[in-house]
Amino acid sequence: MGFYRFSEEEVQVIKQRLDDISLTLKQKQRTEPDQIWYDNQEFLQVMNISKRTAAYWRTENVIAYCQVGNKIYYRLSDIMDLLHKSTIPANSINNLKISTDDNNNDL
Repeated sequence: MGFYRFSEEEVQVIKQRLDDISLTLKQKQRTEPDQIWYDNQEFLQVMNISKRTAAYWRTENVIAYCQVGNKIYYRLSDIMDLLHKSTIPANSINNLKISTDDNNNDL
C-alpha cells in the first residue's frame, strides 16, 4: 500500500482550513451565555451558597436548571438573569442625604 504525499500547496490549503475552523471555534466557545453550563458544584462556588440554598432555589423556581440523572446543571444566562432580577438599584447622588453630627462631621 502506497502513501500519498501532499504538495506544499495542498498542505497550505489544509492548514488555512484548520486555522479557520480553530478561529470559529474560539469565537463561539465561551462567548454565548446560553452555551455555557455550570454543574452544581461550580454553581455553588460562583454564587457562594450552600447545597441547601441551591436546592431551595430550584424548588421555589428561583433559578432554571437542567437535571440529567443525578447531575444538575445551570446555564450561565440563567445565573445572569437571576442576578439582574435581584439587583437593587443604587440611589443617585442627588437623593443621598449625608448625616452629620453637631460639629458638621460626616457620620
